[in-house]
Amino acid sequence: MDLKLREKVIVVTGGAKGIGKGIVLALAAEGAIPVIVGRKQADNDKVRQEVEAIGGHAFCVEAELTRPEDCKRAVNDTLARFGRIDGLVNNAGVNDGVGLENGSYQQFVDSLHKSLIHYYLMAHHALPALKESKGSIINVGSKTAETGQGNTSAYAAANGGRNALTREWAVELLKYGIRVNAVIVAECYTPLYDKWIKTLPDPDETLRKITDRIPLGQRMTTTEEIAATVVFLLSGRSSHTTGQLIHVDGGYVHLDRAID
Repeated sequence: MDLKLREKVIVVTGGAKGIGKGIVLALAAEGAIPVIVGRKQADNDKVRQEVEAIGGHAFCVEAELTRPEDCKRAVNDTLARFGRIDGLVNNAGVNDGVGLENGSYQQFVDSLHKSLIHYYLMAHHALPALKESKGSIINVGSKTAETGQGNTSAYAAANGGRNALTREWAVELLKYGIRVNAVIVAECYTPLYDKWIKTLPDPDETLRKITDRIPLGQRMTTTEEIAATVVFLLSGRSSHTTGQLIHVDGGYVHLDRAID
């Protein structure tokens, strides 16, 4: 199926690692031009080279998105290079373990900057261009907003905010023909996930217990599966879909745990 994304300029935050990298490569495979926004230029360039190796084109912007001025610059640099933005994927963030009992005011606020506030800022600065292109916004979120996890108050709050902003923006931007959706991730095996699980006393056993609770196939979701849904939602093939929180999680959040 041709998703009609050829030459479309799509900004992807956190595009050099994990799920973001998967989205960048999937966009390039469809002929789109992903803009890789990440904090380390060397990492950005490495993914750009992977895109070029499969015959695609990408643009890189080094930005620390916890700094508001970097969010604005990422958008402005993209517009200076291409003169347009056709889509925005808010993806960057980190589950940093800022809990209620052991956290602090400053840690909580800093965590919101890492995982929520730049979602607003990137969309705010990109909005004039998205209005011109009648583009689309995808917010990548986490199950923690719905299920809880324990000892991650700030990240759970950030993801609750992502979900709420998805619905709010879908309403606010209807008049411009801009669609806004979210893709919600549960257990996806990224390099960051691998790093976390290896800090545990028995990582193999922990991973087995986690995958046993994933109804469809008792396996982790892949970055490619997340990316495929994101790319579809960016495309005109999903032209009547907006305000949706789509869970790509093998049934983890909503199916009964009693399933055998």
